[in-house]
Amino acid sequence: MSFSFIKSSENSPMASSISMQSLLILSKARASFNPVYFLENNTKLKSGRRKICRKCRAIEQGPSAAYAKEMERLSAKESLLLSFRDAGGFQGLVTGKTTDMQRMNVNERIVNLERMNPSPRPTTSPYMEGKWNFEWFGSGSLGFLTAWFLFERVPSGLAYLSKLDVVIKDTYANVAASLKLLNSIEIKYILSSRLSVEGPLRMKQEFIEGLLESPKVNEESVPQQLRGGFDLASTTLQQQLSVPIRDAVAAGLKLPLGGSSERFFMISYLDDEILIIRDTAGAAEVLTRLDPGP
Repeated sequence: MSFSFIKSSENSPMASSISMQSLLILSKARASFNPVYFLENNTKLKSGRRKICRKCRAIEQGPSAAYAKEMERLSAKESLLLSFRDAGGFQGLVTGKTTDMQRMNVNERIVNLERMNPSPRPTTSPYMEGKWNFEWFGSGSLGFLTAWFLFERVPSGLAYLSKLDVVIKDTYANVAASLKLLNSIEIKYILSSRLSVEGPLRMKQEFIEGLLESPKVNEESVPQQLRGGFDLASTTLQQQLSVPIRDAVAAGLKLPLGGSSERFFMISYLDDEILIIRDTAGAAEVLTRLDPGP
């Protein structure tokens, strides 16, 4: 930006008029734009005012810098979500089809987003509460151990882990793992735990009990020619079971843990859509929000 001044004489009314008009324009421009100028050698005029260099530059401050930073964060979030899809999504992860290069690509984007964490104290943030879906987890994490626990007991050819989510509310977290058997029977395992704040970023999770819910059959996925026989077998089985056993099966199988197992983790990123936590070994778990949130 440069300024040019018109040299006026005392007897030149046109020059005086132009000068006044220029001052009005400059006054209006100053009201709408407030740049910071670099001074040349910090020199002063005889009048005491500082001399402004001809090639001065304006530094954009305030809202513009904040806007650019927010755009960078949103771009990093989008890049991370796209890397999940490129890696095969949740099913590619739990079935072991995700390659090492795809894992590295996802981990690189996780680290990139973590450095833009907008929550200085995520452990006490209202964004923590809600229903979250596991998108990514590393070996040794809670998601990996849950998947391993289920696949060790059920052949992989007969069943697969369809989804893994967690509900956080009032310092409690319930992790629900849904297992699909023969693509028609759904078995849900719920792991209840208690959360306690250990610092601005760190939390402790104590596991209270596990609940294996009774299997639920998706009749729409059963072939039409087999539905009659399936309904007959289900009715016969219910009639042969005694009432106490039938009620126990309907209520699910509880596995008391009594707080004997616990883990520590650190929240490395939290906003209204994404939650990233790391365990003591550094394994990352990335969750996306399922409910509208606070």
